[in-house]
Amino acid sequence: MLLSRLWAFLPLIVTIVAIVIAVPTSLHAILRKRDPRAAISWMGLIWLVPVGGALLYWMFGVNRVARRAGKLRRRRKSIERGKPSAICTQEELCEALTPGAAYLGSVAKVGDKVATRPLLEGNKVTMLVNGEQAYPEMLKAIDEACRSVALEIYIMELDETGRKFVDALIRAQKRGVKVLVLVDYVGSHLAVARALRDGGVKVAVFLPPILAPLRNRYMNLRNHRKVLVCDGRVGFTGGMNIRDSHLIEKPGSHHEQDTHFRLEGPVADHLFATFADDWAFVTGEVLLGPEWAVCEEEIGKVNARGISFDPGENFDSLRLVIGGAIAASRKSVKIVSPYFIPDQSIIVALDVAALRGVAVDILIPEKNDSRVVQWATTAMLWQVLINGCSVWLTREPFDHSKLMVVDDAWVFFGSANMDTRSMRLNFEFNVECFDRELAGVVTRHIDGKLKGARELTLKDVDGRSLPIKLRDGISRLFSPYL
Repeated sequence: MLLSRLWAFLPLIVTIVAIVIAVPTSLHAILRKRDPRAAISWMGLIWLVPVGGALLYWMFGVNRVARRAGKLRRRRKSIERGKPSAICTQEELCEALTPGAAYLGSVAKVGDKVATRPLLEGNKVTMLVNGEQAYPEMLKAIDEACRSVALEIYIMELDETGRKFVDALIRAQKRGVKVLVLVDYVGSHLAVARALRDGGVKVAVFLPPILAPLRNRYMNLRNHRKVLVCDGRVGFTGGMNIRDSHLIEKPGSHHEQDTHFRLEGPVADHLFATFADDWAFVTGEVLLGPEWAVCEEEIGKVNARGISFDPGENFDSLRLVIGGAIAASRKSVKIVSPYFIPDQSIIVALDVAALRGVAVDILIPEKNDSRVVQWATTAMLWQVLINGCSVWLTREPFDHSKLMVVDDAWVFFGSANMDTRSMRLNFEFNVECFDRELAGVVTRHIDGKLKGARELTLKDVDGRSLPIKLRDGISRLFSPYL
């Protein structure tokens, strides 16, 4: 009898439980979600899928990484690094950009506000094209290191190239160099971590699953950074992972063009500080001691700053820096990105620049390594084409480069793509440089790509068949996760 009565009230009990769960969950989404569209989407799921929607929100919609990072930063306040001596002032920057580009000092002001590190003078920055140029320089730096080697990488494969790096890191460890390696759980093969550990190298894995082999609850929060620092004096960063595919001249079925940069001078501290923050984030270990001291000697004339982006406190840094540079442009904006699905604020900034008479050139691969990304990109390109931006399709092999040049004086490079994943979900690291000579080198490299590229017109995009438009439009709905 009692059971039958409870059964009769079961729908009411389930409804009450669902409401009790849905109300606080909805309030959390309203208060914590910065994008109103995301808040509305989650609220719809929470109420349309009782209990299940709320569970999905608490599993995937709550940024626990931001809270964890915040706690770590608060613990580390007392051991922050000292103020560098090579800070570049606004007056010095404007003088360096004179004549003709002093107005780009306003871009540095954006970086001063949103980045955690100052613009530094006295750096030497060298562009390295493909693995043929980048890997020998990186391996040489590891082999010449006397005190320390810190490597943070998204993808590292145990192929011929990966084994060369593994061997070089183990050699450094055996000769008494302090070697630390941080790999991403999703990006890198864990066989690399095992091989390094077998050789005595200390390795940490970024956000592994709590219970392997269960799916990682931080699957969308990846460490996409590529940073190598040797002896605190020479660093490497850019878009290049460590694997055979970046060797364009090596026989194989899959090749990826890319660029990497060698940085020497005070800005190397920004690369190491990023590694040290991530190492502490993952392991709780703070890197102090003479082996981790950085060299502040000025050896070049490039004014540079490393800028970290993550889903926590630095949530909007990437978007604000890029938007500020586009807004300051007067002559040209050149962008190279393998994945081009920017949010609406960047699209508007590009459109306004083009309408002001700025030559905006956007280079994307003609054939992407992800069909869904290519479809999603095509679905939004009309928004920049209609207002005068030029879109160019670069020919194979697939171009994985991430480059941006404004008015032949400001250069932006690193791990971040021009898409929502990089701007919202990934841990990224880029460098902004103010230097005409470096900008000229990068511009000539981009212009070389343009010579072999095919221009995509608004007519081409509008001429797609209805089924293709629907396919592309549906793909774009998933752009925040591509």
